[in-house]
Amino acid sequence: MDLSNLKPASGALKARKRIGRGQGSGRGGTSTRGHKGAKSRSGYSRKAGFEGGQMPMARRLPKFGFTNRNRVEYVGINLDTLQQLIDKKSVTVINPAVLSENGLASRKDLIKILGRGELTAKIEITAHKFSASAIKAIESNGGKVNTLES
Repeated sequence: MDLSNLKPASGALKARKRIGRGQGSGRGGTSTRGHKGAKSRSGYSRKAGFEGGQMPMARRLPKFGFTNRNRVEYVGINLDTLQQLIDKKSVTVINPAVLSENGLASRKDLIKILGRGELTAKIEITAHKFSASAIKAIESNGGKVNTLES
């Protein structure tokens, strides 16, 4: 046995239905489309969300909520996460590049440092935003906070 004589197992492949090839084929005439109506015509396509004349789901359900187009999303990173990073990688400066290298944020994310957990290291942190508790915790250890323009 080699690559030149490989073939699928018997019964594994099924021949496709050849539709519209005359009455003798058994699939001529209306070509499995039934009689008349839009679905029998060429070029027919049902409207998106059409449910056969029933009131569509999009119209049955009420509209609610609001999406602010000007919302700015920040990726929150807590102090305990930063402490783990410091312990593991022994970094002295944390900035968006360091965070993206370690998988805590992507390169284009806006970063906000949040105050959950404890920070024991003296460290310089650069981010787009800081919570008040995070600034207090960083500066109480002799660290430095640098804010980036977002």
